[in-house]
Amino acid sequence: MRNWSLARQMLVLQLAVVVVTLTGAVALTLIQTGELLTEEAGGRARAVAVSVANSPDVLSALGDAAPSVRLQPYAERVRTATGVDFVTIMDTRGRRYTHPNPGLIGGLFLGHIDRALRGETFTETYTGTLGPSMRAVTPVKGATGTVKALVSAGITVERIDARLREQISWAGLAGALGLGVAAGGTWLVGDRLRRQTHGLGPVELGRIHEHHDAILHAVREGLLLVAKDGTLTLCNDGARTLLGLPPDAEGRHVTDLDIADLVAPLPPALPQEPEPASGPGASDPREAALEGRVHLVGERMLVVNVASSRLGTVVTLRDRTELQALTGQLDAERGFADSLRAAAHESANRLHTVITLVELGRTEQAVAFGTAELKAAQELTDRVVGAVREPVLAALLLGKSAEAAERGAELVITPDSELDDLGLDPRQVVTIVGNLIDNAIDAAGRVEVHLHADRESFVIRVADDGPGLADTAAFTKGWTSKGDGRGLGLALVGQAVRQLGGTIEVAGSTFTVKVPL
Repeated sequence: MRNWSLARQMLVLQLAVVVVTLTGAVALTLIQTGELLTEEAGGRARAVAVSVANSPDVLSALGDAAPSVRLQPYAERVRTATGVDFVTIMDTRGRRYTHPNPGLIGGLFLGHIDRALRGETFTETYTGTLGPSMRAVTPVKGATGTVKALVSAGITVERIDARLREQISWAGLAGALGLGVAAGGTWLVGDRLRRQTHGLGPVELGRIHEHHDAILHAVREGLLLVAKDGTLTLCNDGARTLLGLPPDAEGRHVTDLDIADLVAPLPPALPQEPEPASGPGASDPREAALEGRVHLVGERMLVVNVASSRLGTVVTLRDRTELQALTGQLDAERGFADSLRAAAHESANRLHTVITLVELGRTEQAVAFGTAELKAAQELTDRVVGAVREPVLAALLLGKSAEAAERGAELVITPDSELDDLGLDPRQVVTIVGNLIDNAIDAAGRVEVHLHADRESFVIRVADDGPGLADTAAFTKGWTSKGDGRGLGLALVGQAVRQLGGTIEVAGSTFTVKVPL
């Protein structure tokens, strides 16, 4: 039985309860029915005996020399009419005047008559000539109240038992019918329970619940289960932390929790992955396609996957805030490496040109060509490194300069830019500067960057010769001037600035970021 499924155990238990209940109910009913039948028989016998005792014909016949002549036919008529088994009229000594068996007339009545001689009417069960019977004995009183004779009427116990057996048959039939209906209903409930529990036993169900609870609360990723009517039915600890949900979030509607846009499927106009880009904050398109869509929630960047199930909508959340910052820093290093690779390639071309000029005997032209290119590259490096003494940010600017040149744009560091080590998180600074420069390069041909810091704040100003920006929703995820709904860079800028406690001002095509120190 220990290996039975929960549905089978419930079925057996319910059947046992039904059988015990029905058996007890039938037994109790039969006991009560037996008592009622005995009480009803005693009441009928008492009524018949009292009625005969009060009959004037009986009192008149008692004065005859042979009372049985008149009383025997009368008693038989009463017995037949009332359905009792005997009506016996006797004298005060117990000698019978009447009896269903005429041969017993004149014999002594078998039973108690003392109480009746004292004027009482009583009932008792006693074994007489017809066997055990429920009988009533009552006095026949004269005009002065004296007891002239006695009357006894009764119903045999065998007849009472016969009626009880009839009731037992009907009770058994009703009990069997009730048991069948209960068994059918129990089987239906058990079958439904078996389908819902997949035939698992209590041990397996308990183990599944323990595993479910352990996994649900142990994983760092967030998990939400939203019913089809929008009610949040499940929320693990990871989701509460990532979304800042209250303890009573389960059972509330997603609109009340301000996560309706998070759990809703993407509309057709919005693709599932962010736009790939080469700047900080960009990710591999294949990675984005696998990880789902990105949502900015407060200061966190969450990767959201939404899937439909028969229970509703399943939403998984993963925190990619730190990974995104590291990706931005890595992209800065990658951009610097790309610029070095491009510079090495160009240097090889220039070196071949210089060698060829020397071989042709044009040494003066070779020297002028080589020093001019070297001077331009060195001036750019000296200007960037001299103005920006934060190595990660300097590497980013050099990389962006090379990238801008490759894309036919010009990146200019203003002469009055000067920046020492700020003590800020370089990943956040790279995210802000890198994405602003990328946005400017996409929109224009000339980009001007100004960086400086005083005792109170760090100022970043990126301007371009493009058409500018007028939409206040530019720093929300999905906004883009290209119209494809993939914008992520400016949203990352806004998130990083908020994390550093700074502000952003937009005036046409000029972006100014102020971060307190």
